[in-house]
Parts: sequence; C-alpha cells; structure tokens
Amino acid sequence: MKALLCKEFGMPDTLVLEDLPALKAEAGKVVISIKACSVNFPDTLIIRNLYQFKPALPFSPGGEVSGIVKEVGEGVKHLKVGDKVFAMTGWGGMAEEVLVDARRVFPMLPKMDFVTAASVMYNYGTSYHTLKDRAELKTGETLLVLGAAGGVGLAAVELGKLMGATVIAAASSDEKLAICREKGADFTINYTSEDLREKIKSITEGKGVDVIYDAVGDKYAEPALRSIAWKGRYLVVGFAAGEIPKIALNLALLKGCAIVGVFWGQFAEKEPAQNFKNIQELAGYFMKGNLRPHIHKLYSLAEAADSLNDLMNRKVVGKAVVVMSDDVQMPSYSPSPTLPDREGAILKTENPKIEQSGTLIFKDLAALKNHIGNPLGTSDWQTLTQDKINAFAAATLDDQWIHVDEEKAKLSPFGKTIAHGFLSLSFSPKFMYEMFKVESAKMGLNYGTNKVRFISPVPVGSRVRMKATLKDVEDMQPNGAKLIIDAVFELEGSEKPACVAELLSVVYE
Repeated sequence: MKALLCKEFGMPDTLVLEDLPALKAEAGKVVISIKACSVNFPDTLIIRNLYQFKPALPFSPGGEVSGIVKEVGEGVKHLKVGDKVFAMTGWGGMAEEVLVDARRVFPMLPKMDFVTAASVMYNYGTSYHTLKDRAELKTGETLLVLGAAGGVGLAAVELGKLMGATVIAAASSDEKLAICREKGADFTINYTSEDLREKIKSITEGKGVDVIYDAVGDKYAEPALRSIAWKGRYLVVGFAAGEIPKIALNLALLKGCAIVGVFWGQFAEKEPAQNFKNIQELAGYFMKGNLRPHIHKLYSLAEAADSLNDLMNRKVVGKAVVVMSDDVQMPSYSPSPTLPDREGAILKTENPKIEQSGTLIFKDLAALKNHIGNPLGTSDWQTLTQDKINAFAAATLDDQWIHVDEEKAKLSPFGKTIAHGFLSLSFSPKFMYEMFKVESAKMGLNYGTNKVRFISPVPVGSRVRMKATLKDVEDMQPNGAKLIIDAVFELEGSEKPACVAELLSVVYE
C-alpha cells in the first residue's frame, strides 16, 4: 500500500510518498481500506511535532477517514468485513490503509458518500460539543465565530443557526464570507478591512455578543473579548492564525464573562457516553439534510502535501479532502430543506416557531415529525426542597429515613436527605410543557418511560433540569402519535446527571 510518511518533523514538503507492506488486523482493531481522508489543522501541527499527541516516526498524518473494513481483529463484534465506515484515527489517514481501534470506528449513514463521511466528525463534533456542552448556547443569543470560513468555523456557523442563535461570521476575505452567508450567517465581518470591535458594536447596538467561538487566536482575541456581553462565554477552540494570545484577565473580571477551554479529543476520551449522544444528534441533522460540509477541493494522495500547504496558507474554505482513487468524486447535495433565515431560529416552513420564553411551537404532528433527531431544548432549573421530597414520600408511601429524617440523614455519607430517584423523573411533564407545544393537539399524555437509569444521588436543595431530544414519532390511531424522547436530567454542579431516560408521550389531534 502507498502512504504519505512523516520521517522527520518539518513542513509539508518534507513528507514522502512510499510503498509499505499491507496492514494486518490486531485484537480490538480493524484495518480500513481508506477512500477519503479530510485535512484538519492538527495535521499541520503533528508533522512539526507541535501537537498534543506525538506519534513515533515514521507516521502518516491524517486523523479523520472514511472507507471499507478490510479485516477485523479478534474481539471486534460491531463491525464486519465490507462495512462502510468513518473513523477518528488520530494519524495514519493519508495512506491507502489504516489500522485503528474499533472503538473509534462508526458505520456510515445510509446514502452518505465517502467524502462527506470523512468530513463530519472533527469539524461538527468539535463545534457541536463547543456550542452545546461548553457554551450552552441558547435560542436568541448572539454568536460570533472567528475564523468562520475554516472547517470548524463553518460548522459552528451552521450549528449556531440551527440552535437558534443570531450568527456573526468573521473571516479574512469577502469570498470566504460569501460562503458563510450561504451557510446561514446573519451578519459578516471582514476583519482584514474592517474594525472588528466597531463592527461588533454596530451589529449588536452596543450590547456585545453572548458567545465568542475563537478558532484563530492571535490579534483577533483581545478585541473580540472586549466586545463580549455581560456574562458572555469566550470559547478557546484553536489558534489557526498562529500566535497564542496573552489575555489580560481583568477583562474577564470587568465583563463578568467565562473563558472556556475546548478540547474535543479529550472530551470524547473522558466522556464517551455524552460524546456518543452528540454523534447521534448530529447524525439526525445529517439524515434530515440540515448539515452539509463545504468541500473546498479534492486532492489525490500524491497531492496530499499540497493540501496541507493550502491549509497552512489559509487558502482552504471549509474542508480539503484527500481521496485514494479516481472513483471517489466531489459530493453533490440537493437543495437544503432547512435553509436558515435572518429573522428566526431555523425554518419558516417546517421548523417550529419559538416563543420569547424559548418554547418550541409546532403547528401539527407533521411538523413534529420533521423535528425527529433534533433537540427540544433545555428546561428551567427545578429546586428539590425538603417539602417536595416529603410530599413525594407521602404520595408514594416511601418514607425511608434517608428521604425524610433530616437529623438521621446528617449521619449518612451524604450529610443530608436525598430525593427519591423518581422524584427528579416526575418533573418530566412539567419540563416538557416548558419546552414545546403542538398547536393542533386536543389532548396530550405523558405516560411513562421505555427505560431509565439513575446515575447520581440528588441531595436536598439540589437543582435539576432536563435536556431533551426528539428521538422518534410513531403514528397511533385515531389521529395521534407516540413521541419517544431522549432526556438527560442534569444536576447543577455535577458532571454526572441525576438520571437519563427514554420518555414516552402521546399527542392526539
């Protein structure tokens, strides 16, 4: 097989294309015949020994691939020879074959092409984690994306718009900003020819931006941070412009803002369950056509070094992709059914309206079905007081001392009473009423769960809230539908939730 090798650390022109023996599967790993490998900013760092991960020489750059499983190692159960897959390899992707841990390999979605499959995980995984988990971006907030024409930047523009934000895209040329507008940006800033601070001030009418997504760093960081709104969130995603900025921390004090680090690779490693949930949600967006990567250009393996040079010289808009054979072509996307609009959060036709409170308003069950795979939102916090715990104990005849005897509970490992596990779950009807309504509904019932898992104890005084995603909608006779909702009951101040559940609800028209 052929592989582009880094045999000494340096610039892309030091890489060499060589023939190597075919790879063999190992226990827990698979060999993938690579069809496409996308080019990402870490690839330009790893060949210069500047990245967090440092593989031994020689190695091939390229950490995101798609292809076909060629050989399966011992113990691998979820993959078989011939499966079309995409994988996060770390490195090794600019080659005709790669050996990769099977836990980093995922089946391709139906009808997804190899170029698209190799272009989704790094950019969209990073940006979705950034905006959803780290920023907790809310409908109606203003999002500024620095480096908006890059791979992760364009993904942030798309996702920010889908999540209901007003998106300001900042990039270095009008040509790049034109692509950002195609992806849904409400406003654009050319920070080569325009004053970044003054433009932000004008767009936001002096209010500042709620969330800043910074993938470039360098000289743009400080003026952006000075333009943040009170209690805003500044997301440190990367330093594509070259220089790691030195931030005056008094700005965080004066703005009451949070400076939040983002390292998606570590998140995926340390929180695999949440990362997998994010992947499932992204898959829903892709299956509905809500997300489509912008492919800058396809390069052959012999041209792979050129792709890295183009990325380093900031010539790439969106995603550069290296393909291993001529039969892998540029994808052709049909017109999106979910083109964003400047006035609202997502669609005029199929997506829900959004009340000022953040509640999603669906016209009818058909509109609800169009929302399958998408978030329903996040509820307000609910405090679990001792009165609520006592009332639940009385209603359920469960008056164990750990719930109701405050003095005795002081001697327990928790130091106080804890709520019944089902108490947090019992708030789900209230939380769902806050999140969405169906205008055509004559009756709705919240009638149980398919499954539930209690993860963390909930001490008295804790606050919980629910994040929900519409997993599926099944027809029910007469004139009804069963909603299946994935719910996470978050516990304030804890990395682990109180519980996770698959909720069931019925709506009749």
